[in-house]
Amino acid sequence: MDDLSAPTGREPELAALPRPDGTAPRALVIGATGYIGGRLVPRLLAAGYDVRVLARDASRVDSAAWGSLVEVVTGDAADAAATARATEGVDVLYYLVHSMSAGKGFADADRRAAETVAQAAAAAGVGRLVYLGGLHPEGVELSPHLRSRVEVGEIFLASGVPTLVLQAGVVIGSGSASFEMVRHLTEVLPYMPAPKWVRNRIQPIAVRDVLHYLLGAARVPADVNRAVDIGGPDVLRYGQMMNGYALEAGLRQRPIAALPVLTPRLASLWVNLVTPIPAAIARPLVESLQNECVMKDHEIDGLVPPPADGLTGYRAAVRLALGRVEGDSIETSWQDSEVLGVPSDPLPGDPDWAGRVVFTDSRTARTSAPPEALWRVIEGIGGENGWYSSPVLWAIRGWMDRLVGGIGLARGRRSKARLGVGDALDFWRVEAIERGSFLRLRAEMKVPGLAWLELRATADAEGSRYDQRAVFFPLGLAGRLYWLAVLPFHGFIFAGMARRIADAAEEVSAAEARR
Repeated sequence: MDDLSAPTGREPELAALPRPDGTAPRALVIGATGYIGGRLVPRLLAAGYDVRVLARDASRVDSAAWGSLVEVVTGDAADAAATARATEGVDVLYYLVHSMSAGKGFADADRRAAETVAQAAAAAGVGRLVYLGGLHPEGVELSPHLRSRVEVGEIFLASGVPTLVLQAGVVIGSGSASFEMVRHLTEVLPYMPAPKWVRNRIQPIAVRDVLHYLLGAARVPADVNRAVDIGGPDVLRYGQMMNGYALEAGLRQRPIAALPVLTPRLASLWVNLVTPIPAAIARPLVESLQNECVMKDHEIDGLVPPPADGLTGYRAAVRLALGRVEGDSIETSWQDSEVLGVPSDPLPGDPDWAGRVVFTDSRTARTSAPPEALWRVIEGIGGENGWYSSPVLWAIRGWMDRLVGGIGLARGRRSKARLGVGDALDFWRVEAIERGSFLRLRAEMKVPGLAWLELRATADAEGSRYDQRAVFFPLGLAGRLYWLAVLPFHGFIFAGMARRIADAAEEVSAAEARR
């Protein structure tokens, strides 16, 4: 939970400057459905810009929460006609696209797109071009992807349009490919055989600070045409980043062995094997880590001052990405109001492997009973009424919890018929209740992760529908192994539970009809 959807008081000085005629300036975002672009657009809108986006698929823009608030030009960056339409009347252009393909030809494709956009921007008289490039050392052999990003920046700097190239390293935020690689490697591996580049120094930057600099770039003086480095306040070795993540995620620090034999190709295959990140994405990420990436200077401070409350440290950025900081207005790549209000679904532009791992077991059963009768069964669950499935297995689970120092099933419930938020219910606690329709229980048994059980009653044409969902956020490798170990039992417990609750609702309905 790390990405601010709108200014939150951190940078009010970065609001849009009106045009001489008093109208709002227009910003064009190329790459608006990507990770950074999808988070920048709402901030530009909140800062007072009219926003136009260039997108190949307008439906992806429509699916964003801000989709109806922007003007859409359909096309891609290599389409001269589309870029000419998109750049007309634009004051500031944000170029936030870069190929992550590991295949041949990506550099040529990136070059053609950059040249097309540069020519269109110059012809349209765009006042400022902002490009997010990659932080890199000078005078060393760069990876193909970093070389391509440098080349794109040089094309814009030579375009005749005042350009500010912001060169960032590892971006820390849920949904960022670099951060997701840190997340998944650290959570899956209790011991890490790793390439020797884990010893390289890196200057990560929180995504909120990247957005701060992008907003500020629109207001730099018109004569500025240069590339500058941006980074957070901490310089760390990659191994330190992984163990910093482990500490913030509640995991033990990981022993790391640097192995000189892991080539970028082998390392990317290894990343693909132990994480959900595709090898085609992992390889350019791995290759970009072959060199140390630390800011050469702080020239950026003279152009865009840091946020008033300071840049975000690495550990604080991880806490934000994990949703561990309260009281902040944040947008994230996780949004599922049915799970604690805790995020779990990617934003439209985020990859499907982004975000925390979530395991679910969902069941549905239909009954002729009305939803009122079904709800009475749901609200009466647990305690002396039991869990409507495999009482022996539930008892065994309670005994196992007691053996490891947990509370077991002994707490029962306060009332036989009614529940309220905060009530204990065996080894669960009521976390949310919408009386008549929805109950969410948070597990308080000892498990390597966080678990919830949701029960819902909904009216339908035949009577009512019962929906049941178990949700588990695993903690590290132990959490994943735990879920796999109990998965076979879910077929007995949760399937039978759904079926018997539906049957019990019919019995309740029939008994009420006889009275």
